[in-house]
Amino acid sequence: MAKYKLEYVWLDGYQPVPNLRGKTRLAEEAPKSVEDCPMWGFDGSSTQQAEGHSSDCMLKPVGLYPDTDRGEKCFIVLCEVMMPDMKTPHPSNMRATVENNEDAWFGFEQEYFLFRNKRPLGWPTDGFPNPQGEYYTGVGYANVGEVARKMVDKHLDLCLDAGINHEGINAEVAKGQWEFQIFAKGSKKCADDLWVARYLLLRLCERYGVDVEWHCKPFLGDWNGSGMHCNFSTKFMRETGGEAYFKKLMDAFEKNKDEHIAAYGPDNHLRLTGLHETQSIDKFSWGVADRGASIRVPHPFVNNGYKGYLEDRRPNSQGDPYQIAARILKTISEVPTS
Repeated sequence: MAKYKLEYVWLDGYQPVPNLRGKTRLAEEAPKSVEDCPMWGFDGSSTQQAEGHSSDCMLKPVGLYPDTDRGEKCFIVLCEVMMPDMKTPHPSNMRATVENNEDAWFGFEQEYFLFRNKRPLGWPTDGFPNPQGEYYTGVGYANVGEVARKMVDKHLDLCLDAGINHEGINAEVAKGQWEFQIFAKGSKKCADDLWVARYLLLRLCERYGVDVEWHCKPFLGDWNGSGMHCNFSTKFMRETGGEAYFKKLMDAFEKNKDEHIAAYGPDNHLRLTGLHETQSIDKFSWGVADRGASIRVPHPFVNNGYKGYLEDRRPNSQGDPYQIAARILKTISEVPTS
């Protein structure tokens, strides 16, 4: 009898950001929806989520994705971690802290480096490559090497097969650095898809002997760091908005700037220096089409009566999208719409 492979994927308890974990469950029938995937357990003492004397943790399926990289009878089952009672979210379960809001839309721009032998792909063994300038959206062996584009194109195909809504991919400013963009409707969906996209990229890179470096500033000095700009909107922002509401919202973001930074990924002080198109970590600003602002306001947003979406440029590449979404939604909730 044919078996189906269900890869249960979850986030562990490591800090300051979790790692992805996964193990395979075999099933005799293909799941038609996430409701067809039963809860499952794992040893939390090996993932910093339980003590050895009471190590049971539970996996609650919350997302189902076709996994064409492993075969047509394979699926990824994204899970939340629950306590042994199967009802209480584990303290490490950040997804459970995100308010359910189908009218909240998010888009994440995930930057990352591809590394081999602890160096970005294409960098010399010692020293540095030519200065940045020609690598962004670059083409040709000298700019992108012989394998990186094959990997990022394959990753794009796997994500599309999984039903993840990619908006685009491109080579980034530093050699060996790339980016993909994901958009989804609903307060949790984009973060779900981003974690699955990260999982697919990490697993794909195994066969090439390549690591993915998510850290926001792997090389100090005049080398590009990696961000994860967060585009967001609510139904009110898209349909009503208004200058008065927008300015109150920006006041709320400024008031909560320290709370936002705490949720936006570790070591952001290395990236948010006030240089290289970033606002300093201890300041808040917004500006129209200003890549150096904390929040970039698109021209169409202003031209359309302060309606549409906004881009928070402070989240970094290693950040947890659940924590980012939860923090943004909390700040938005502080601003009355009437």
